Amino acid sequence: MNMLTPSVVYYQFEDYLAIERELVDAKNEYLAGEAFAMSGGSYEHSVITANLTSSLANQFKGSPCAVLTSDMRIRVAASDACFYPDLSVLCGQPIFHDARRDVLTNPLLIAEVLSPSTESYDRGSKFAHYRRLPSLRHYLLIAQDRLAVDVFTRQPDDRWLLASYETPHAVIALHEPDCQLPMQEIYDRIVF
Repeated sequence: MNMLTPSVVYYQFEDYLAIERELVDAKNEYLAGEAFAMSGGSYEHSVITANLTSSLANQFKGSPCAVLTSDMRIRVAASDACFYPDLSVLCGQPIFHDARRDVLTNPLLIAEVLSPSTESYDRGSKFAHYRRLPSLRHYLLIAQDRLAVDVFTRQPDDRWLLASYETPHAVIALHEPDCQLPMQEIYDRIVF
């Protein structure tokens, strides 16, 4: 019996980006020559992402910070990678991959809403890639199936410090960007 194994297509980043920019209803992340299709999220995932976006956008009015949705690609050149985080924050001047202004290279904060199928990747390999962004100060991992937010904060010596929040009345206080995220706002309309 002759078994066919699926072949993997490898792309140069610029080739991946040209194809990705032509897609209308699909998103693919890129890592070292391979493109990976992204699946849709759950109701909880969408509500949490919207809650976080709203809370941060309200706090950043009149400031140099902007909240970016999952439509903004984040390029990690040091890893030859490109991702669509659930949310990212930019403070100050954006630095883009090219003149199209749809691939950002200098986010200050990245947030991922965890799902059972992506949690280990978001906590492990994906975070390892994100850590290679010199601009990144905070990485938030938000559970959608329980009340739990992990915040990784870059320290001046380039180590990452973890703070975990699991109570409904906790408030996550971040600096750079300066903001506060009440757990009740993040999880508004979510029932466990």
